[in-house]
Amino acid sequence: MISHLQAIILGAVQGLAEFLPISSSAHLVLVPWLFKWQDPGLAFDVALHLGTLLALLVYYWEDWIAMARSFAPGGQAAERRLLQLIIVASVPGAIMGLLFEKQAESTFRSPLLIAIAMTTLAILLWWFDRVSPQKRKMSEMTYWDALAIGFSQALALIPGVSRSGATITMARAVKIDRGDSANFSFLMATPIIAGAGLVEARKLLHEGLDLSVALGFVSAAVFGLIAIVVLIRYVRMHNYAVFVVYRLTVAALVIAVFFARG
Repeated sequence: MISHLQAIILGAVQGLAEFLPISSSAHLVLVPWLFKWQDPGLAFDVALHLGTLLALLVYYWEDWIAMARSFAPGGQAAERRLLQLIIVASVPGAIMGLLFEKQAESTFRSPLLIAIAMTTLAILLWWFDRVSPQKRKMSEMTYWDALAIGFSQALALIPGVSRSGATITMARAVKIDRGDSANFSFLMATPIIAGAGLVEARKLLHEGLDLSVALGFVSAAVFGLIAIVVLIRYVRMHNYAVFVVYRLTVAALVIAVFFARG
């Protein structure tokens, strides 16, 4: 069992780190590791992911309704094509998630591996955001672009890579502008998080609900929505450098603590 305060903190960590390109999976491993908190359990993890799913649905509900209506007579071709791009981008992550689920829950959770992944993605994000022009919008994406972004999402099975960080980095690599890179990253997160949540929901029902799980869910939803709003507004006027610096700082801290503890 974890305390109610710990549940709220971990929910906030999940909500913020899921959408900011800093890796939620890494932070959910590192925060308990740094403060020596006990593992909150699988049911709690599922609740946090469902909280971030709620944040996505609240922010993008109009987009999803428009995409659903696009298949009705008279539907908009642009929304229909966007949904097709999201489906294409979701396939690699879904396949890799099924193939490497066990490794993601065990082997990939080493603090040192997380630090290496945090550093590597930071360098790639800095480079592509720096050299790639902002000349393409989401409406100009090709299916090959979507597939490449989908493969980058699969790398987020390694804590420290960051699902949003990897997909935003690849979107910038194919010259999608900063705002639309974030928007497409968040839209394609919805089916992945929803699918994973449905698969794991049985664990939540089996272990039962308590106040800590509920607090984690609400905290993840609230802070997830805040993160989406803040990032979308921020990158309209700024680059991703602040997140690069943060990732490198966290990686350095993890390495220092890892070797200090022996």
